[in-house]
Amino acid sequence: MDSIDLVNEKAIVFQLANEEYVIPVRHVGGIERLHPITRVPQTKNYIKGVINLRGVVTPIIDLRIRFGMEPKEHDESTRIIIVHFNELEVGFVVDGANDVIDITKQSIEPTPEVIGSVKHDYITGVVNLKERLLIVLDLEKTLTNNDFQEVQQIKNMEG
Repeated sequence: MDSIDLVNEKAIVFQLANEEYVIPVRHVGGIERLHPITRVPQTKNYIKGVINLRGVVTPIIDLRIRFGMEPKEHDESTRIIIVHFNELEVGFVVDGANDVIDITKQSIEPTPEVIGSVKHDYITGVVNLKERLLIVLDLEKTLTNNDFQEVQQIKNMEG
């Protein structure tokens, strides 16, 4: 058996609506309580603005709105997951994030044709873990090239 199949990867579990998602810990810079968000004019509706996180201006994206879900009032469990990918730091607003799990490469199953309310495009696969169905988010596809450029422009404004 290939040793790569035996490697566990830690993943952060977060909630949107009634669904649970996972992203690899290696992409997560931190999980924060909701900070005051400064709106940036003329950006897409799901790009909520920026926060100042320990001196770093970080663009914030509301994943509920990005995935076409109903917006929700933020509450005590709302979190911002700081994610690093493609040499960019961005914050994702989620309903909650409170679990770290180990997943193996072989535990990730192909994405079913229909899964919850998130488009198939944003999903790498699913993990069936002790009666929980966890959706593996594809960070690369969560932002389009235009979104990536827009977020990059927001980051460049900090200088």
